[in-house]
Order: sequence, then C-alpha cells, then structure tokens
Amino acid sequence: MAANTRDIRRRIKSIKNTAQITKAMQMVAAAKMRKAQSAALAGRPYADLMNKVLVSLSGRTDPALSEFLEVRPVKKELVLIVSTDKGLCGALNTNLLREVNQFDSEKTVFVGAGRKGVQFIARTKRQLLADFEVKDSPGLLDTKPISKFVIEKFISREVDKVSVLYTHFVNTLTQKPTVKTLLPIHPSEIGSKEEAAAVAGEGSTEYIFEPNALDVLSGILPHYVHFQVFQMILDSRASEHSARMVAMKNATDNAKQLIKDLTLEYNKIRQAAITTELLEITTAQMALG
Repeated sequence: MAANTRDIRRRIKSIKNTAQITKAMQMVAAAKMRKAQSAALAGRPYADLMNKVLVSLSGRTDPALSEFLEVRPVKKELVLIVSTDKGLCGALNTNLLREVNQFDSEKTVFVGAGRKGVQFIARTKRQLLADFEVKDSPGLLDTKPISKFVIEKFISREVDKVSVLYTHFVNTLTQKPTVKTLLPIHPSEIGSKEEAAAVAGEGSTEYIFEPNALDVLSGILPHYVHFQVFQMILDSRASEHSARMVAMKNATDNAKQLIKDLTLEYNKIRQAAITTELLEITTAQMALG
C-alpha cells in the first residue's frame, strides 16, 4: 500500500509540474496570438483596396501584356509551404502537410518557410529548391526574399505555376489548410473588365494613373505578389499561435482532471488502509479481552 501511495504522489507531483509548464506556454501563446491576429486582420483592408485599384487598372489595360498574368501549360509547378518552426500546436501541421499529397511529386518542386514543412519534404524525399527562415513577427521586408525567389523562378520560366500551401486564419478555434495560386495571377484576382466597369459605375473613387495605366500595372503586380505572400505568412502565424494556445489549454485542463482522478484514487487507498488498520486494532483488542 505504501509503495502504491508513494507512486501516486509521485505521479501527482509530476503532472502538477507539467500543468505549470503548459499553463505558462498557454499564456505566452495567448499574448503572441493577440499580436499575430491583429497583424493578420490589419492587412486585409489594404489587400481589398489594392484589389480595387487592380480592378480599375484591368479595365484600362490589356492584362495579356503582363508576364505576371501569363498562363502556360504546367510542366513544372512550384509550391511554397508555409509551416511552423515548432510543434505543440495540435494537428495544425499534420492537417497542412496532408495537402502535399495532392501534388504530383514528379512535376512539383517545393520551397519551405518553416522547419516542419522542410523536414516533411526531406522525409518524403521530394525536391526542395530552397528553405527560408521567417521571424515570429515578420515584416514585409522579412518576407520579400521569399516572394522574390518564386517570382524569379516563374519569370525565368523554370516553373509554369506557383502555388502557396498555408493555414488560413478564420478565428481562434478554426484554421483552414489552404492552397492558393500565386502565379500566374488569375483574372478573377484582379477582376474582369465587366467588374471594372461596375466599380467605375458605383460612383466610387476614380483613380488617375501616371504615367499610364500599363506602367502602373507593371509596377503594382510585383508588389501585389509580395504582399500576398506576406499576408499568407501572417495568417499562418496567427493560426499557429491560436492553435498552440488551444492545445496548451486542453493539455492544462487534462492535467488538472488527471490530478483530480489520481487524488481521488490516492484518498481511496488511504481510506482503505486506515479502515484495515482500525479493524486490525479492534480485532486484537477483542482477542486480548
């Protein structure tokens, strides 16, 4: 019995220590999550405004003149995987990397932004062109080398299509693995001429482009790609911290419940031991009496 209670006390102490660690990680993740969510949501109005400008541009130019819009037969595809550097974030990376199976390994090359994705590509023996380190709270300048790299591969015709596999942030409890085509930019991303006419007919802001609409389009499309990659990475960071906070909260709650169960079991064993000792004392007294 003594050995049994000693083992239970040891387990309770160990679980309490683990619960303290998971609680601390939960608080850290919650603080990072609020910052990451604010950054991810703050960029969306800017992206919407940029789309409106592109819609207006598409109504005044021929999109076929831009190499960023050139649609080619896909002989080779580049996939940028935006994953996390660390684990302990539930099934976030598992759900994300499961989507890699939809790509033909013979026709696909990969670029990694995040250690978990890079490790997965190496483990599955797929072709990795490059991997990039991304800070926990990146700025646009921090993510530009990634977007520049994929743009160069597309413009030089080494690949015919660029896709991004990332986790789209919906809310704290919901993060969705998403595959989005980055290059060529699909006409639906910048709007058709009919949409441009509709925007112009709304009585909304009328844009004046200098020196001309085509030059502005050529200048804004690279920035559009840079910002899209930046926004996807911000979404992935917000998803990571949200998933980690929820995972650590669940771990802390499970640890507390396990402590309660072990404490109940410990008390039952002690009560049984006390009852047995009382019976032995009573029986001895009766035998002597």
